[in-house]
Amino acid sequence: MSDFTRFAIYYLPPEGGDLARFGAHWLGWDVDAACTIQQDPDLSALTETPRRYGFHATIKPPFRLKEGADPTALADATRRFCAATPAVALAGLSVRCIGGFVALLPDGPTNQIDALAASCVETLDRFRARPAEAELAKRRAVGLTPEQDRNLHRWGYPHVMDEFRFHMTLSSRLDPTDRQRLTRIAKERLPALPRPFPIDELTLVGERKDGRFQTLHRYALSG
Repeated sequence: MSDFTRFAIYYLPPEGGDLARFGAHWLGWDVDAACTIQQDPDLSALTETPRRYGFHATIKPPFRLKEGADPTALADATRRFCAATPAVALAGLSVRCIGGFVALLPDGPTNQIDALAASCVETLDRFRARPAEAELAKRRAVGLTPEQDRNLHRWGYPHVMDEFRFHMTLSSRLDPTDRQRLTRIAKERLPALPRPFPIDELTLVGERKDGRFQTLHRYALSG
């Protein structure tokens, strides 16, 4: 795992399932198989930003390992975290917009997944290197709330803890017309999803040198 520049903890839909296949073809990148997938040409320009990450929900945002940290130890710590953490469920997922993006968003309360994500961020934070000053400045340049800036300083990313919002991104940032069109297309193509929607495993992913993320290890939430 030493060839990866950053690591993250994702929720990924079950490998080989309808939702995973939908996401891979929608974005043009299969995060599990680590390969490009034939994509609808009309979607390519509208999904460029999320393509390299793969279809997922971020639980612990991408981070570089601090000096002396061992990728194998990170994998073991992630396994132990998941083994001690129970699965949770969302009432369901539906296609909506968040911050100029089209995404799958939870229906109903999110307190369980919010708590899981916060625990994951905190538990594995000992492996994270502090972001470079240039990265911090770039994130602050978009305009952060005081709480987001505190998160950036403490956890290396603004949208964690109370600022966390579970979402599975389906687009780059779009203008209202493209958002409306892409929302309609996504609703038409999305496979039937279970209600409630289980979150019963997490995945350690790595960022390759080409900037694409791929699955490293899946772990059941079995606490």
